[in-house]
Amino acid sequence: MLKYYDKDTVIFHNGEFIKAEEAKADLFSQSLHYGNGVFDAVRAYDTALGPHIFKARQHYTRFVEAAKTMHLNLDYSVDELVGITYQLLEENGFKDAYVRPLVYASANMDLTPTKTNNIFIAAWRWDKFLGKDLLDITISTYTRPSPYSFNVEAKISGHYINSIVSIAEAKERGFDDAILLDVEGYVAEGTGANFFFEKGGKLYTSQKGHIYPGITREVVFGIAKSLGVEVVEGQYKPEDLNDIDGAFFTGTAAQITGISSIDGRAMKKDWDDTIGCEVFEKYRQFVTQSEYDNYSII
Repeated sequence: MLKYYDKDTVIFHNGEFIKAEEAKADLFSQSLHYGNGVFDAVRAYDTALGPHIFKARQHYTRFVEAAKTMHLNLDYSVDELVGITYQLLEENGFKDAYVRPLVYASANMDLTPTKTNNIFIAAWRWDKFLGKDLLDITISTYTRPSPYSFNVEAKISGHYINSIVSIAEAKERGFDDAILLDVEGYVAEGTGANFFFEKGGKLYTSQKGHIYPGITREVVFGIAKSLGVEVVEGQYKPEDLNDIDGAFFTGTAAQITGISSIDGRAMKKDWDDTIGCEVFEKYRQFVTQSEYDNYSII
């Protein structure tokens, strides 16, 4: 089982760098009872110039804006959060790490926004979230939440109940993960990652509206462009996945994770022969480059 901290781990909590074992949270927090919290997923990679937090400002800009939508305003600027995170890596001696910032509400047992909130940032060593090199996945019986219910383009803690029940169902049925459809029956995304599939030399992915539009998803668009590969955003039915050349998930935690089969139907091409594999190799090179190259392919 993954160990997120030990006796020496340092976290950032409400303005202080403290040992993880010493941190305390209020059991009457609105976030604990009702899911009103916002988090993000960030990665630092070891480069020739030292640890580099990939797309740090984009991640923290998204984090701050998402918090505002849930009335969880922060007293930190994006630049301050980036600086804190670099210091956190130094405090823990990490050059390559996964970083989890979270803003959560103070004690409040009613449904009105809290006046004070809490900030927590942790880092740990975490390989690809989905673990395996290639995944066998299924189409879930659960659907993505409707965008008319709340902001599905924010990483709101309570939203991820949908992901938990979906991946639990998939594993009970012998699969590694699942694809969720949207409320209209079109392919949306994985339980915690965006989804791409390949057919006829092109990549296809779900259009915005019912999905979480990840930063890694946008990076893939840039990599595909550099490879001369067209990416088509649209709406796709499950039957559109019956005869495809390849597929993969993307996300900060998942990075680029290839898919070997969907509901027992194997991809037409071996992973090593797919565009997805090319994207994976470019991505791996891309994230470990110096920050001074401006990541110009985006």
